[in-house]
Amino acid sequence: MSIHELDIGDVIEKINELKADIVGLQFPEGLKVHAIKVAKQIELGTGATVIISADPCYGACDVADVDMGDSVDVIVHFGHRPLPIDYDLPVIFVDARSNIDLLGCIGSAMGFLEGYNKIGLVTTTQHLHLLDEVADFLEQNGKKILINEGAGTTKGQVLGCNFSAIKDIDADAFLYVGSGNFHALGIKLFTHKPVVVADPYLGDAREIDEFADRILRIRSARIAKAMEAERFGIIVSSKRGQSRLELAKNLKNMIKEEGKEGFILFLDDVSPNLLLPFTELDAFVMTACPRIAIDDSKMYKKPLLTPQELEILFKRRKWEDYEIDEIKYTR
Repeated sequence: MSIHELDIGDVIEKINELKADIVGLQFPEGLKVHAIKVAKQIELGTGATVIISADPCYGACDVADVDMGDSVDVIVHFGHRPLPIDYDLPVIFVDARSNIDLLGCIGSAMGFLEGYNKIGLVTTTQHLHLLDEVADFLEQNGKKILINEGAGTTKGQVLGCNFSAIKDIDADAFLYVGSGNFHALGIKLFTHKPVVVADPYLGDAREIDEFADRILRIRSARIAKAMEAERFGIIVSSKRGQSRLELAKNLKNMIKEEGKEGFILFLDDVSPNLLLPFTELDAFVMTACPRIAIDDSKMYKKPLLTPQELEILFKRRKWEDYEIDEIKYTR
């Protein structure tokens, strides 16, 4: 039984309104198991031909409008909400709402939130439809709940590359509802406040401090390893929602000012194997998806830094001002 709900009826109605003959489907990895079933439903309901993208999909920053644009009339993108990006053709975004119960892990989180009154509450797309229910539960247990809209994101939503929904929240602590530690790590490093993860998939809650300390030690080691680097590869993504060429050019100028050399590398999917031919480069700087440098650092033989870490390396930013890199979207 799936823990995700996909509203295919609404999708079929929108496709018929557009009178699309060829429909592209795009799923993140966790939802690709539904692709064949969904394709059948759409073909039966619309009479259109469906083409399924089998490439990796990392978010609304990675919509297949460029890759599939010449082949389809519309793209149906599952699992993410739209970002303020101009796409090349119509894109229908479909929430993959999780039907997993949240109140169990929220109850577990209460012990970690003891002593804190004002709680900043955030989650990911899959759980946004239940955020009001979570807020009500917390308020009934004596907490004042603060939820903000981000720049280009829905109220209460954080992305792995954007934490703007927490920036103006004056909270005593933050509660992140979702799986994994990366989002909570970003919140911790941006706010320097206590952060609790309520994980509905594990059915428990945890603090992020120990994980954050371990990641910071790893990042410090990566910066130290890059101290002797003379030539830097600056990675720029071809994905529309991740492409930050202006930032890359600024970093190239910074590297030049330090008496070193920087070379801009243009990639779609970033992987260690694709960087192997560049043997003359000593280190790399990531301007594509901010998660790559943190989550995948062990996969790279040479130091892979974020733009902020490059600033620390060149003593243009203090270690105490460390932040996770993020892609800043406009409203």
